[in-house]
Amino acid sequence: MIAIEDLDISFGSGRNAVHAVRGFSAHVAANESFGLVGESGSGKSTVLRALCGLNANWTGRIVISGQNQTPRRERSFYKLVQMVFQDPYGSLHPRRTVNNILAEPVAIHRLGDADRRIDQALSDVGLNRQFRFRYPHQLSGGQRQRVAIARALILEPKILLLDEPTSALDVSVQAEVLNLLRRLRKQRNLTYILVSHDLAVVSNMCDRLAVMNHGSIVEKLTAGQLKSASPTHPYTQQLLVASKGYDRTAIDKFVDYA
Repeated sequence: MIAIEDLDISFGSGRNAVHAVRGFSAHVAANESFGLVGESGSGKSTVLRALCGLNANWTGRIVISGQNQTPRRERSFYKLVQMVFQDPYGSLHPRRTVNNILAEPVAIHRLGDADRRIDQALSDVGLNRQFRFRYPHQLSGGQRQRVAIARALILEPKILLLDEPTSALDVSVQAEVLNLLRRLRKQRNLTYILVSHDLAVVSNMCDRLAVMNHGSIVEKLTAGQLKSASPTHPYTQQLLVASKGYDRTAIDKFVDYA
């Protein structure tokens, strides 16, 4: 479903240039859930933004559903690929109701039957139609993220790009949203790319994963290998140690694998 080859992304020029992604290559099968993990600034979200067309400044090759992608995407592309952003407080317009937020993609793509589509999208994410005319500030964090997922699903895409979709939520709400995403993937045969710094989330949500450091992939693993704590790269081993909680003695031994 997704093939990425030698993806390179830089920002700025000269001395101020930042090489955010370096020679990234990965393949994701249809209906697979693929994880990207690594510390903040490792390039995970930058890869997603290039995939969904939000960042046009890249080189390499991106093929989605058999079609070569250029930096500028056609409108029809967004019926195939949608993205759920990290911050549900920032990704929803504060002055628009849930109804307006969900009606907009339906109108842009001229799908028609907006009322039915909005009710169905809300139902699919566990919200009833009473939420249609509420504003984002009237919703909890988990409810906002459910609306963001509904907005992505209303165009009936085949691919969801998930940029740390639960990191801004309380722990109990995180589990609810992750269970929702797991159910939706099964029901709709969706393909996921999930970005997270939480190894526990990735090991439970993803079939395979890539570990990123300083813009490059340092190791690819199956979820089983991650759960059995059998990575081979020392950077991945450091991530596993860090995921177990703060340990001053262990952290003092960490190395920057540039």
